[in-house]
Amino acid sequence: MAGKIPQYFIDDLLARADIVPVVDSRVKLRKTGKNYSACCPFHDEKTPSFTVSPDKQFYYCFGCGASGNAVGFLMEYDRLPFPEAVEKLAASLSLEVPREKMDAGQLKRQQESQSLYQLTEKAAEFYREKLRDHKVSTPAITYLKNRGLSGAICKEFGIGLAPPGWDNLLNQLGTSSEKAAQLELAGLAIRRQDSDGNAGKSEPAKRHHYDRFRNRIMFPIRDQRGRTIAFGGRVLGDDKPKYLNSPETPIFHKSRELYGLWEARQANRELKRLIVVEGYMDVVALAQFDIRCAVATLGTACGEDHIQLAFRHTQEVVFCFDGDKAGRTAARRALEAGLPHMQDGRSLRFLLLPEGEDPDTLVRQIGGERFNQLIDEQGRPLEDFLFDLLGEGINIQTMDGRARLSKAAAPLLDRLPAGVYRQLMFQQLARRTGLEQDMLEEIIAAEKARSAELARQSQPAPQPAAKPGTTPAAKPVSAPSAAPVANSPAGEATPPPYGDEAPLAATYDGPPPDYDEGGIPQDPQYYPEETPAVQDGPRRRSGQYRLPAERMLIALLLHHPQLAETIEDSSRFSASNDSDLRLFGEILQVLHKNPGLNSNQLFGRLLNLESKEARELLPRLAMSHPIVGSQGQAMEYDPNTEFSDCLRTLDLAAERERKRGLLDQLKSNGNQLSADQLALLAQFRRKQD
Repeated sequence: MAGKIPQYFIDDLLARADIVPVVDSRVKLRKTGKNYSACCPFHDEKTPSFTVSPDKQFYYCFGCGASGNAVGFLMEYDRLPFPEAVEKLAASLSLEVPREKMDAGQLKRQQESQSLYQLTEKAAEFYREKLRDHKVSTPAITYLKNRGLSGAICKEFGIGLAPPGWDNLLNQLGTSSEKAAQLELAGLAIRRQDSDGNAGKSEPAKRHHYDRFRNRIMFPIRDQRGRTIAFGGRVLGDDKPKYLNSPETPIFHKSRELYGLWEARQANRELKRLIVVEGYMDVVALAQFDIRCAVATLGTACGEDHIQLAFRHTQEVVFCFDGDKAGRTAARRALEAGLPHMQDGRSLRFLLLPEGEDPDTLVRQIGGERFNQLIDEQGRPLEDFLFDLLGEGINIQTMDGRARLSKAAAPLLDRLPAGVYRQLMFQQLARRTGLEQDMLEEIIAAEKARSAELARQSQPAPQPAAKPGTTPAAKPVSAPSAAPVANSPAGEATPPPYGDEAPLAATYDGPPPDYDEGGIPQDPQYYPEETPAVQDGPRRRSGQYRLPAERMLIALLLHHPQLAETIEDSSRFSASNDSDLRLFGEILQVLHKNPGLNSNQLFGRLLNLESKEARELLPRLAMSHPIVGSQGQAMEYDPNTEFSDCLRTLDLAAERERKRGLLDQLKSNGNQLSADQLALLAQFRRKQD
């Protein structure tokens, strides 16, 4: 069995490979400044937003967020698993891929996963064979025909039959105790329990397992590589539950998979939309009527991982649920899960069907063309659905009603990522309630303060020495060259907050200045610097747009990895409550363990971070200049100075926050403050005066 590809080889491969010809051989690129652009191959668009950087050696789509290096592009475009993508890129450079020798633990885990993939595929074939066996399949075939499904569509989705009986699959694939245990691990068999409810002990002459799926239409669940990883079963009789799903296994995690996604990708090179429905039969019925873009969650509510997975493949996601109470609840959960992922250009829509109808029954009544028209005409965009949902039972003609709507909606809108869409949503709420946007922001701030106070009251007061995010002065490090390189992001020092109460917020998410020779539109993700610097803060220049200090640190590391040498200990950032600082700490750890990585190699290693927010954020920071002028032009800067200024800004913010916490503690119970804490408060008040 092949071992793992050594990381040193991957780093060397990325250093040798040029991403431009790799992409250009599949997607025709056009030179735009220092970069290359094209219409994105991963979503439908008319205006090019797909950029390939020869300097940074990775690609990024400002429309759908697709990003990666040369290996990642081969994985997405050619639909290859990681090892095969590495092999393909290496072959183009006439390189032989080495393999590491795995230790016993790694080998055991890989063998276990491989055996489970093989076992679930054998089970899928067994179920398909039983559907072709007329001795047992007549009721199942009759049922499928009555639901309007053809043999071709059943074959495409791999639909099968688990016949009645307790040991059909066991007799085929679980003929020994070891094989039966493997079926149990794969979620296909259940161990019998004794009278006390405990798992029965194995006895040579007695079988201690039985089939999990019995007398059910079987729907194989495939991962994004097309491998069968689990099953869903629809009962043929009156048994309960009506639908039964595989339990979680080493190869199946239901929160990370969407049923029908692999089939939808096979049927569409570009997915214009994904329709999320509630059941397997809904997905297959829509496919029968040539709607090849439906997916379903796997016996669980639609969560953020599902939303993220869907948006990896399309810009428009439509939730199509029953109009009953359960369907409306599912729609609300999906709405809340989708809010953090509503980047500009993405769309969430909701279509609630009449009570008693589901996509399966409705499409058979009206046909596929009319069903698509329903989505186009009656699918409600997130903004309308959210405000109408929150406004149920509230009379916004009254002051009390407008206040209730504001308090309900503002915290939800605060979950939207920074961008034009977020700004428009707050404007919409302001119009509906008659409140100024500043007042809505105050509602959010008050709610956050209340939550923070409750959390603080439930925990012991922090000690003065604990300063999450506080950093010592950076030691000097030589820049890569005497002057900034031509393609470097550029600018001056990082600005401090707008006074003590202002957050370190706002970023710019547009394309780099050389993406479009005509400049780039302004975006609220950066903020213009118009206020003078406070006495103890870093320098700032007017007319510039900057990342906040936390994200500036990340961007600077991505562009100048050698800056990691200025910080010896990254662990203190891991303890921060700020997700950006925790990500900064993760990047520092990678660079400390692997000194000498260039930007391309670093970015390649960071693509596998567990945090989906990090995987979305990093490409934007890597492809955008940290500091741009008011006209979108790159500004020159010294990376060492910027890095030190960012760290100083965070130190000042952490100090202010600590003093503010002590002041709050004094107001609530001043007797508990130490002499040192009281001295700090006195100093804080003198500065205030």
